[in-house]
Amino acid sequence: MKTGGQLVVEALVANGVRRISCVPGESYLAVLDALYDTDIDIVVCRQEGGAAMMADTWGRLTGEPGICMVTRGPGATNASAGLHVARQDSVPMILFIGQVQRDAREREAFQEIEYRRALTEVAKWMGEIDDPARIPEFVTRAFAVATSGRPGPVVLTLPEDMLTENTEAPAARPYQPVEGHPGPSQIARFAALLSDAKRPIAILGGTRWSVESVADLQRFAERWHLPVGCSFRRQMLFDHLHPMYAGDVGIGVNPALAKEITEADLVLLLGGRFSEMPSSSYTLLDVPYPKQTLVHVHPDPSELGRVYRPDLAIVASPRDFVAALADVEPAAKPVWAQRTAAMHETYVKWSTPPETGPGEVQMGPIMNWIEAHTAPDTIFTNGAGNYATWLHRFHRFRRYGTQAAPASGSMGYGLPAAVAAKHLHRDREVICFAGDGCFLMHGQEFATAIRYNLPIIVLVINNGIYGTIRMHQEREYPGRVSATDLTNPDFASLARAYGGHGETVERTEEFADAFLRARASGKPAIVEIKLDREAITPTRTLSEIRKG
Repeated sequence: MKTGGQLVVEALVANGVRRISCVPGESYLAVLDALYDTDIDIVVCRQEGGAAMMADTWGRLTGEPGICMVTRGPGATNASAGLHVARQDSVPMILFIGQVQRDAREREAFQEIEYRRALTEVAKWMGEIDDPARIPEFVTRAFAVATSGRPGPVVLTLPEDMLTENTEAPAARPYQPVEGHPGPSQIARFAALLSDAKRPIAILGGTRWSVESVADLQRFAERWHLPVGCSFRRQMLFDHLHPMYAGDVGIGVNPALAKEITEADLVLLLGGRFSEMPSSSYTLLDVPYPKQTLVHVHPDPSELGRVYRPDLAIVASPRDFVAALADVEPAAKPVWAQRTAAMHETYVKWSTPPETGPGEVQMGPIMNWIEAHTAPDTIFTNGAGNYATWLHRFHRFRRYGTQAAPASGSMGYGLPAAVAAKHLHRDREVICFAGDGCFLMHGQEFATAIRYNLPIIVLVINNGIYGTIRMHQEREYPGRVSATDLTNPDFASLARAYGGHGETVERTEEFADAFLRARASGKPAIVEIKLDREAITPTRTLSEIRKG
């Protein structure tokens, strides 16, 4: 006989779970007690949204479901921010929520929520385990659902009394991922379409990639001289200095690249949905019938034809599709080879930052310094805001597994993501980009970095405003500033108050030494960069936007 709490933990161990992020709660004490006897790392967080974002990052960087545990009511609703990121970004994750005892259901008991009504929109599947004997069934199903087809977050709720009940149950077994493989006729047709094309392009996105599949796709692109773009916040899927790389397809896309996509005669969408942000508000491909020949490869059949009607739809993960391309060779050197080379040259120019700008701090030279003084395996994280443009446009990603950023555009993501990434890869440098508004969404997780001795470096780019909203405000309502000014702490002092290292940069030339001191400290560090609010984008000032 075992308690429900013990059965939950046994199922996690059977499915290879190595770490859990959580905020503890009395509603799942029995699970916490059962974890005491395992080797699973428990990362105790300071807010459930941060805990859920850490689980998302583990899922994003490993392909295995990130595990998060929170208590009922406000714990669950706080965690919903991370659920939304995982849902929109197709990241495998399982959120366990403590629930009120079974005999108090439907009475609006203490912190009671009906989760099927509250969270179904941001969960791929959710279930409540009323019978402890069914725990192995539910947990194994959660792993399978989270990882199969289009990955996403699963929610399991655990009534408090169920977790303390003793029962007999079958031993949990590891889940088996469900794969969809492309058929030989589909690969042959794709090869024929590509051979007949004159202006093709591939756009990589989504999840269910691996180091091996990224390398295999790169070799395929080399054989075919195929230009490759990466979807919004999926830049780690292709080496940016590879001669086949054409640039990122996202917010603020290079106009030259956008023109190439709209004028292409064949578009391969591999792995992603090509939703609003990467498609420039659905303008790069016509909905529902693109004028380009469209080959869409996605692991979930419900995504194929959902927005765009493809000429060739293939149900397969990127891993399986790319593996099937191993022997697909061009009959002759493709006619578009020179076009591919020109597209890469255009990308290199586009991704070279400006050397000057308003104010005493110029981000362009800072980005150049970062590029020259960080290793190719450095992991970069960020949340959302105009500051992220400096990273996404001007950092040249070289390797898979070096990016954790929300395609959903969720503020506050960067810091908990950095904590999770460093917990996963203690031997690699982790740098978080955060705006001043973004940082304080989940800034308390800096305490988590301190607790677990995770020496991340957080670059807080402080311009004293919610920059993206101010930019839109000045464009739409010039001079009528409302609700976008911020009052901030001294971020360097805040870092020291937590027990970390703090630096302040007020001039461009101060950055290099400040960063090196932060790195040498061996502590979690914040480097505050005081950026003039006029430097709202790399190419236009706030005043220029106000004037139209």
